Amino acid sequence: MNYKHLGRTGLKVSPLCLGTMNFGEFTDEATSFDIMDSALDAGINYFDTADVYGGPNTPDMEKGFGVSEEYIGNWLAQGGRRERIVLATKVYQPMETGPNDKYLSAYHIRKACEDSLRRLQTDHIDIYQMHHVDRNTPWEEIWQSMELLVQQGKVLYVGSSNFAGWDIATAQSAAKFRNFLGLVSEQSLYNLTARTVELEVIPACRHYGLGLVPWSPLGGGLLGGVLQKVKEGRRTKPKVTDQIEKLRPQLEAYENLCREIGEQPSDVALAWLLHNPVVTAPITGPRTVEQLTENLWAVDVSLSDETLKRLDEIWPGYGAGAPEAYAW
Repeated sequence: MNYKHLGRTGLKVSPLCLGTMNFGEFTDEATSFDIMDSALDAGINYFDTADVYGGPNTPDMEKGFGVSEEYIGNWLAQGGRRERIVLATKVYQPMETGPNDKYLSAYHIRKACEDSLRRLQTDHIDIYQMHHVDRNTPWEEIWQSMELLVQQGKVLYVGSSNFAGWDIATAQSAAKFRNFLGLVSEQSLYNLTARTVELEVIPACRHYGLGLVPWSPLGGGLLGGVLQKVKEGRRTKPKVTDQIEKLRPQLEAYENLCREIGEQPSDVALAWLLHNPVVTAPITGPRTVEQLTENLWAVDVSLSDETLKRLDEIWPGYGAGAPEAYAW
């Protein structure tokens, strides 16, 4: 496994990030342990979760939030693992039904961090990520809270998720004014079918030295050979079926190209992301050990210039960042 620096930091992480959103909702604790053991054995040291993961992502349900962190905490409690992984979690989503049980106030950040540390059974979070931008809380308040957590040794680095390029620039300007490191990573929706971040987010990450960590790198399964799987009898949800029909010509061309070069569609999709130097590590979210194992080959897949060109023809991007993508 060739480890990469996370953005401009000295921290090195694996080129694939283990996403744990399925832990608790679709994957039981025993299987989650097997997945984490297999990931660590394969050299994956970058683990990502969120306080809200593990259920329907809402405190209005009887059970759900916090389970993913609890599974990871129970796994870490077995010993010999904590210092072998880079552990990332998130704050923002509602965790209870009170008015201050969500978003990025100093009040919620402090409580959410303490709760995550307890569930994770650790004394520090390596990368504490804001799950979404909070435009109702000033950056002075947010950064003061994050600085305190760093000073206390509870957080090492701060990251963002689902930020626009403008939000990244605003956050970094405020951090620089405070002589604070600021953001080191951004998690965004990015795959061959969803390339909007190429306009402003990727240029912002490049300029400020953030590592881009794409979520949903397989487009919700569309880029994982979905046509072949349907042909083999795999059932899909109505929403996915509608997407397949909408994108069928592109999916057919994509899967044909993958067969032509002798690679699995999922590996091609991940390798395409890793070809971008701004990308640090796509997040894979396996439900089973088998799914994790299938994705490991992607780090060794090399795509030729001709293949990259054909992928752009099948899944057109913007050709440039903003404003060149839409102005002279």
